[in-house]
Amino acid sequence: MTKEKTRPWRRVRPRVPWLRVWLPPSIDGANDVPSTGKGKLYRDPRSGGVDAGNVPPTHRRRLVNPKRRLVRLRRRLPPEVLTDAEVCALMGACGRYVPTGLRNRALIALLYRTGLRINEALSLYPKDLDLEGGSVRVLNGKGGKSRTVGLDPGATTIIERWLEARARLNLDPTGRSHVNPSGRQPVFCTLRGQPMSDAYVRRLLKRLAARAGIDKRVHAHGLRHTHAAQLRAEGVDIAIISRQLGHASITTTARYLDHLAPRAVIEAMRNRTWSGA
Repeated sequence: MTKEKTRPWRRVRPRVPWLRVWLPPSIDGANDVPSTGKGKLYRDPRSGGVDAGNVPPTHRRRLVNPKRRLVRLRRRLPPEVLTDAEVCALMGACGRYVPTGLRNRALIALLYRTGLRINEALSLYPKDLDLEGGSVRVLNGKGGKSRTVGLDPGATTIIERWLEARARLNLDPTGRSHVNPSGRQPVFCTLRGQPMSDAYVRRLLKRLAARAGIDKRVHAHGLRHTHAAQLRAEGVDIAIISRQLGHASITTTARYLDHLAPRAVIEAMRNRTWSGA
């Protein structure tokens, strides 16, 4: 008789080792399980702590992860589309003559007029920009894909001003930095030649929106949605919009354009006529 092979037990450390049990009071005011108590914490037995076997079998399924429950209750709001006047006010909140102001204006113009993701914009190098031809080459897109997007002359002028100021700064004269040892700095970098983070851009846009008096949630992904909505309003084909945004499917682009649906429905209903009483 051969001995049956059993898989050795692997000790797995859970993400949240503490689990909370919620015991609702019964009709007479007492807890269903007086021995455990309401809101008592139990340790996951897989983490080597106290065994949860002291919880009755009828209540073991009530062991819930409080953090997971918070994630379920979190409401995800869609990005808000900005108007052209609001984007101009956002860029006006940046300084026109200081280097950081020129950099911030160029970054907003690039996000607003190309619809790039924030990581794609921050990973651009000067050789990726063809300002004369009006194109931007994205090498490290989502999923490792590469594409080329178009750029209008208005945004090109704003980006050229930042590149001229950037060349006068003599960034990192030693030619080396702790992030990029080869000495190449991205287009949008700090005054010391170090790359910018998306967290810094998130705080920057929030601060500029408050300074401009914009009562909306302004972030980089909202500018991407704004770009897609404007292209659709101008009558651009959805296939071209999908290629500009770098979507793998037109279905994803259609979700981006859902912001136009309520406005189109309202306008269609307002244009109807009725000769009733």
